[in-house]
Amino acid sequence: MVDAPAGAALAVRTVRSLDEHAAAVLALAGPLPAVHVAIGEARGRALASDVTAAVDLPPWDSSAMDGYAVRADDLRPGAVLDVADDVPAGDTRTVELPAGVAVRIMTGAPVPSGADAVLPVELTDGGTSRVRVDGAVAVGAHVRRRGEDVRAGDVVLRAGDVVGPGAVGLLAATGHARVEVHARPRVAVLSTGSELVAPGEPLRHGQIHESNGPQLAAAATAAGADVVAVVVVRDDLTAVRAALADLAARADLVVTTGGVSVGAYDVVRDALLADGDAELVHVRMQPGKPQAVGVLRGGTPVLALPGNPVSSFVSFEVFVRPLLRRMLGARDVHRRTLTATLAAGLRSPAGRRQLLRARLDWSTGAPVADLVGGPGSHLLGALARADALVDVPEDVTELAAGSPVAVIDLKEHDA
Repeated sequence: MVDAPAGAALAVRTVRSLDEHAAAVLALAGPLPAVHVAIGEARGRALASDVTAAVDLPPWDSSAMDGYAVRADDLRPGAVLDVADDVPAGDTRTVELPAGVAVRIMTGAPVPSGADAVLPVELTDGGTSRVRVDGAVAVGAHVRRRGEDVRAGDVVLRAGDVVGPGAVGLLAATGHARVEVHARPRVAVLSTGSELVAPGEPLRHGQIHESNGPQLAAAATAAGADVVAVVVVRDDLTAVRAALADLAARADLVVTTGGVSVGAYDVVRDALLADGDAELVHVRMQPGKPQAVGVLRGGTPVLALPGNPVSSFVSFEVFVRPLLRRMLGARDVHRRTLTATLAAGLRSPAGRRQLLRARLDWSTGAPVADLVGGPGSHLLGALARADALVDVPEDVTELAAGSPVAVIDLKEHDA
């Protein structure tokens, strides 16, 4: 028989709503300092300052079609024009167009001065020295005017914008090779439990494979953080205290899982009370009731999550991820929330805000939330199939099929 730790008296716990606890978590840290990175490394990061265009976009009048630069008044069906020159994309010459002739031009090439339209090759016989006109175009047709998209000096991206692929393209097109973003938060994950065994290792009776650490590390990486350590420690107060001290020195945020409830072996709780300024909390939510929030010695923020895998995942989504996005400097730190229709009815405990795993069906054009798995916080198989969380308020105990519900969209969307 294993002896329980001595002296693990129950500590006073604060009772909070989910929103109250989320606000306390967000108060732990602000945006990290700014760093300059190559634009290819900026994707998924938040800008630390406004970005202005260094050049007009387009930088000169350019052709939107393969065809002929012309004066629109010279075009008459059946007319034949001399082709005075060729202007391919990348031509750096300054070309002039005399009246009564055409210049063959390619998509993206500079429009010659004097030309006021581009005649598509499809409206001609495609001639190279002389070209027959088979149609007409209006003044300005198929010409991309200088600066019609962006003017030099325009603010094209704002501080707090998260850089997506489109923003990377805009940065490059407006003359930026590097950009100022907030540093990525360094995150350390500590999983506790004497029952935990590394994935792939054989299990003995009473043991389970450790899944919370890899799951939380993947979630933190997807949120934009750099995961600097994933550590597993047995239920030993001395070992947990040593691990927390080590991780606090290496990370901007420490996230623990397990050992924070009211059991005799919940040593994370005892370590936080011994070595940090932490608050133990019961959040009025399901799953994820036992939580802790605070700072370790040295000032490193720490968030302690429950040990059940679904509780840990849901807690990450509603508490840890928003904090990481705030540390990254993002303007909008929360997941997208949608209104969906319930595929089947549900019951929810009074006084607990329930977050239920669901899969969204978009086949009818509007989202329908189909619950996956039961309410048990150990049902990891259902979690892997979910792409949303149905958010049931504290004061709602029953919803019928077809009811509108708020859902948190778990899919990653590029900015």
